[in-house]
Amino acid sequence: MGMTMAEKALARASGSDVVQAEEFVTAEIDILMGHDLSFFAGYQVMIENGYDKVWDPDKVVVIIDHAVPAPNIRYAEAHRKIREYVQSQNIENFYDTGVGVCHQVLPEKGHALPGRLIVGGDSHTTTYGALGVASCGIGISDLAYAMAKGSLWFMVPETIRFILNGTLPKGVSAKDIMLKIAGQYTAEVAQYKAVEFTGPAAKALSIDGRMTISNMGVEIGAKFAFFETDDKTLAYLKTRTDQSVEPFGPDPDARYLEEYEIDVSSLEPQIACPHNVDNVKPVSEIGEVSVQQAVLGSCTNARVEDLERAAAILKGKSVNPGTRLLVIPASREINTQIAKSGIIQTILEAGALIAPPSCGSCGGGMGVLAPGETAISSTNRNFKGRMGSPESFVYLGSPETVAASAIEGKIADPRKYVS
Repeated sequence: MGMTMAEKALARASGSDVVQAEEFVTAEIDILMGHDLSFFAGYQVMIENGYDKVWDPDKVVVIIDHAVPAPNIRYAEAHRKIREYVQSQNIENFYDTGVGVCHQVLPEKGHALPGRLIVGGDSHTTTYGALGVASCGIGISDLAYAMAKGSLWFMVPETIRFILNGTLPKGVSAKDIMLKIAGQYTAEVAQYKAVEFTGPAAKALSIDGRMTISNMGVEIGAKFAFFETDDKTLAYLKTRTDQSVEPFGPDPDARYLEEYEIDVSSLEPQIACPHNVDNVKPVSEIGEVSVQQAVLGSCTNARVEDLERAAAILKGKSVNPGTRLLVIPASREINTQIAKSGIIQTILEAGALIAPPSCGSCGGGMGVLAPGETAISSTNRNFKGRMGSPESFVYLGSPETVAASAIEGKIADPRKYVS
């Protein structure tokens, strides 16, 4: 019997020839990732339970990205303690303030390889599934245990396959696909399931686009969110690592819990309305919604492709006087690329504020909302209080939608700006 991508990855990690859905396995971790919130808490729990060393410093990746730059003394002290602990443990894969958001930096630095098992102290660790990685978020207790032991138990998840057909229309992108899936199938459809995205439209997506979809896999409950590796994957990884990379995908006779087909050819821009990611409507049904802030950032949609598309809409135009456009590139590398290409100049000339690479307002950092304010954001969550006041309102959309909305001062259809 053939295996899905989740089954193959967990079979490899557990030293088994074959595993099946709902089987329990103990799996060896290939990479463990923690950021300034989760790693700080995780290593303290580890120490409190009598373990003073991480199991393998070469397999631990630490990234300071959430409270960046340190906004107060408490965070500054936490960052200092992380730096000291990382040094004491000889952890070389440490990326300090300004390098970027964890889910962009980890693949940029070549740590995410197809078929490997990565766990991270952040729910959006599913991002690396875009490269064929079995990656998932874990809580602080599991993070502490994995740091000490290098392994975790898993129940092998059943797998749902989403078959994406057709060709995306102009002005519609990967974010719209994922919001459509969340709206149509709900945020619970893949609860503790793996998902695989396949089909012509999936294969046509860039690596940036695939990362957007895998990043939001957890928003429909997914444990893992895979794309099968292909020439695009291998070309990307060739620029990121010297390690040998093997193609990774499901067996032809793999069994799936469900298969859903989606034709993206007629898809229009999608909007997730307050206060749930699956409260989704097409932009044509939104009506007049004024926005005081537009956010282009986060681990979901602040890569080069995202910023290029937003800049193409903003070029020669101005941000509405009643709206703040906050742009937070996902990494220093991306910042460098868009500076060289002129994208930063285009965005600045439109009237945007560019912040340093970080999680920013996505997690209630810089750029929070006041009571009664409304934002349109390219981030991944919009529950109450996510971006500041619990009395504010956050709508989610694509980078193109965010840019168009910043110009008009209200949620807008980006297709009118795309030729």
